[in-house]
Amino acid sequence: MNPTVDFEEVRDQLLSGAAGLLDIDAGEIRAAPQPGHRLFYLPVRIKFALAFAIAAGWMILSIYLSLAWLHDLSQLIGHPLALFLITFIAYVPGFMNAFLMASLLMDRRPPHAKAAHLPGVTVLVPCYNESAAVADTIGSLARQNYPGPVEFLVIDDGSKDRTLEIAHETVAALPPEKQALFQVMAMEKNGGKSAAMNRGLKLARYGLVASVDGDCWLLPNGLERIVSRYIADPPNTRAVAGTILVRNSRKNWITKVQEWDYFHGIAAIKRMQSMYHGTLVAQGAFSLYDRKLLDELGGWPHVVGEDIVLSWSILDKGYRIGHCEDALMFTNVPESFRQFAHQRKRWSRGLIEAFMRYSKLLFAPRMSTLFIWWNLLFLPMDIAYCFGFMPGLILALFGYYYIVGIMTLVLLPMAMACNAVMLAIEGSMFRHQGLKVRQNFLGFFFYAICYSFVLQPVSIWGYMAELLGLKKSWGTK
Repeated sequence: MNPTVDFEEVRDQLLSGAAGLLDIDAGEIRAAPQPGHRLFYLPVRIKFALAFAIAAGWMILSIYLSLAWLHDLSQLIGHPLALFLITFIAYVPGFMNAFLMASLLMDRRPPHAKAAHLPGVTVLVPCYNESAAVADTIGSLARQNYPGPVEFLVIDDGSKDRTLEIAHETVAALPPEKQALFQVMAMEKNGGKSAAMNRGLKLARYGLVASVDGDCWLLPNGLERIVSRYIADPPNTRAVAGTILVRNSRKNWITKVQEWDYFHGIAAIKRMQSMYHGTLVAQGAFSLYDRKLLDELGGWPHVVGEDIVLSWSILDKGYRIGHCEDALMFTNVPESFRQFAHQRKRWSRGLIEAFMRYSKLLFAPRMSTLFIWWNLLFLPMDIAYCFGFMPGLILALFGYYYIVGIMTLVLLPMAMACNAVMLAIEGSMFRHQGLKVRQNFLGFFFYAICYSFVLQPVSIWGYMAELLGLKKSWGTK
């Protein structure tokens, strides 16, 4: 398995200026030439209809094959509960995997806009206790090859370590022409990420605003690529999500697993959603926004999931969020189980926050509405997995195949095919950028076998915490 780019080698090659790993020309990375033309073109709505029909056909076949399983399980726990468990263990996940695979196979990314000069962009970099990473973040921004006006606003959100001092020192060590692009400022006290972002938004000079987390590392062409994608996308696009990869993947087995999640799951989902004009989250780690719309919406909301709530407010206005699959940002992911659990709990709470504010998106007459419902079904899926599949797996180990048995194997071919398609597509994108990837068998093993046993219970924890109104905290610092 070759899941992800080796961040350490990329960074070392860029900093040393050596050739071989990347296609480096005068200090910048260029993508390999894209295919010149398409043999034929299917309209997006036709692709959506085909993907939906294929997924529905797979689900109908699954229902037919599972009738005996449903009958036997109903005899044991009653028909309503049996139907609930099988629906959300087998039918719905099977539909999702089939729709995702069919969509990715039909996806053809439009070319980037070609322009010698791009519009001005303000990059906001909120930081809280990032003393170990902020120097690398600023260094990666200083290496951006952006053909247009740019400014970088580094906002320290009341850090308790040396983040602010290191940020000042790093900027001071840059060449004078690069120093002029940076402004480092400090919040009087810790007010949360949204407060720091809104402080920067008030000071932004340009019509496009990008967000970059203080522990991230952006490839030198990342800013140019995400802006050119924004320009090339349909005119109702008001935000574009970049691609986030794992920076600290060598740390331990937890980071190795997340490497697969970001490369294989999150990136593929965003690719599919943007194909149907409905990327649901422009993540705070690296995204681009229309400044005028941000002002109209009041900036980033003061909630746990500020990026998803802001994204859904953009969708609620009828606008589109795109995705730039080859604008690559590397981020530090949680290195302990506690940090990971708190992060995913926060993401789950953010989803509930978004539904509470923008539930009417469930009835919006557009293709992306399917993905809103998709997110709504995560709650019953997680419940069925935790309280049905996981106990059923334990029973199967002792020879009781009421829930997990031969019929659950019908999911494996579709899941394997979906994973193979995602790997091929993301691997092709890497090769087009001249990026080298490395082996990560341990991460894949835990991702394929064990990941859901951790993720689903944590997600339910987050859902319940938000629904019960429990105290909100970041929990990863």
